[in-house]
Amino acid sequence: MTRPRDLPASATRADGSAVIRLLSYNVRSMRDDAGALARVIRASAPDVVCVQEAPRFFRWRKAVARLARATGLTYVTGGATACGPMILAALRATVEHTEDVLLPRTPGLHQRGFATAVLRFGQHARLSVVSCHLSLQREERYAQAGLLLDRLAATEPLPAVAAGDLNERPNGRAFRRLTARLDDGWALRPWGGEHTSPARDPYQRIDAVLSHGVEVLGCGVPSGLPGISDAALRAASDHLPVLAALRVPAARADARPRAAADS
Repeated sequence: MTRPRDLPASATRADGSAVIRLLSYNVRSMRDDAGALARVIRASAPDVVCVQEAPRFFRWRKAVARLARATGLTYVTGGATACGPMILAALRATVEHTEDVLLPRTPGLHQRGFATAVLRFGQHARLSVVSCHLSLQREERYAQAGLLLDRLAATEPLPAVAAGDLNERPNGRAFRRLTARLDDGWALRPWGGEHTSPARDPYQRIDAVLSHGVEVLGCGVPSGLPGISDAALRAASDHLPVLAALRVPAARADARPRAAADS
């Protein structure tokens, strides 16, 4: 896979840490140009993709399998089983644990969930990953932000990343609740573009990569992807993707997330 300029490439370091590339992408159930979507993902050279609005209805597994094949990635967890969020990964990632979490449902609103996984890169760099898509309704979204923080706390002492469509701008209550305890990749180390929605004329940042315990090396909407035009980015989905390069430290040999230990 080719790489965008200036964002670090994937690497495993001598100290056991790992540089990984994580892409967050609302793919609108692959209802747009699926070929362009696959090309954008491949050109981003991700180790992990946190998907929102993955296919989740009739024959959804076949649609997910097609996307995985087209992007050279493997299915990890989520999709219909998490009500939309999903995780894909490169073969570089070893999957240690997965869990799909359904959130409390508000009558009249869509069921929401988290796709979660613990991934290992090399021998010692372990990372808790959550793909999320928060509610359109303000109060439910705020409550879901709290549940997301609880979920990440349950995976301590591992470093963690939550990536997804927050349905809110950075000055919103839910977004601020999250960034009070998590690092906002774009705010900490901006790279590429900022605004993610709508793809055809973006004016707001409602998609984010949030983390704790990792070093953010760069984060933003990828630009100048080799072989990818602006038209392809607009055609692939109604959101633009967010790409982050993260350095995951080497974990202690005995470090084990509480969520996995309790399962």
